[in-house]
Amino acid sequence: MQLLLTIVVCLFAGAGAGLGTGFAGMSAAAVITPMLVTFLHIEPYTAVGIALASDVLASAVSAYTYGHNRNLDIRNGLIMMITVLAFTVVGSLVSSLVPSVAMGNFSVIMTLLLGIKFIVRPVMTTKEDMQQIPKRTRIIKSIVCGAIVGFICGFIGAGGGMMMLLLLTGVMGYELKTAVGTSVFIMTFTALTGSVSHFAIGGAPQWLPFFLCIIFTFGFAQLAARIANRASAKTLNRATGVILVILGVVILGFSLLE
Repeated sequence: MQLLLTIVVCLFAGAGAGLGTGFAGMSAAAVITPMLVTFLHIEPYTAVGIALASDVLASAVSAYTYGHNRNLDIRNGLIMMITVLAFTVVGSLVSSLVPSVAMGNFSVIMTLLLGIKFIVRPVMTTKEDMQQIPKRTRIIKSIVCGAIVGFICGFIGAGGGMMMLLLLTGVMGYELKTAVGTSVFIMTFTALTGSVSHFAIGGAPQWLPFFLCIIFTFGFAQLAARIANRASAKTLNRATGVILVILGVVILGFSLLE
């Protein structure tokens, strides 16, 4: 019975995380962590490590799919990634020096609001619009946005994927597919760094949930990324918005059960 429960929980967790990653560049940790903690009673620190490990391959295959369809900005993605990693450390240091603040639902709120935003006010920027932005301006914005995302991730410990998507579309002027492709490209490396750190500090995880979550998240992320790259901008906005709203509601429900 426990084996069946583990498989079912990991399947649903992987499906939600994979769809969120492939469609919207959402971090798998936002979905997988609360499900593993709530239903399988896995220690939260270990659950985050498993979620981050699941994020690595899911983000990598999504980034490959978006890149194959020319929906990935590698140059500015690398600049933003380096800045995110650097300011995550800064955010963590600042967080350790100030009184703790109850920001546990930040990522959930971001997911819900961003989902509603894509439904009500879709991102209709085109690649032609993107090309009109000067390269120097784009580099500066990459550094600034990377610093904001990294600091928030380090200070609060959540919300990186959603913050990145919001800034890429709202501040940097990316069209949605390129924004998601660049986001998952960055998340591949940030998730790898995070998962290695978690297991180096906390020890080996429970191997069955570990491998099941990785496999299911990988499969659904690949499926979602393929669908997203074939969809029109209007359809992708609506699909992304609906998925984010559903995941936000579900995650909020899980957080209330804990």
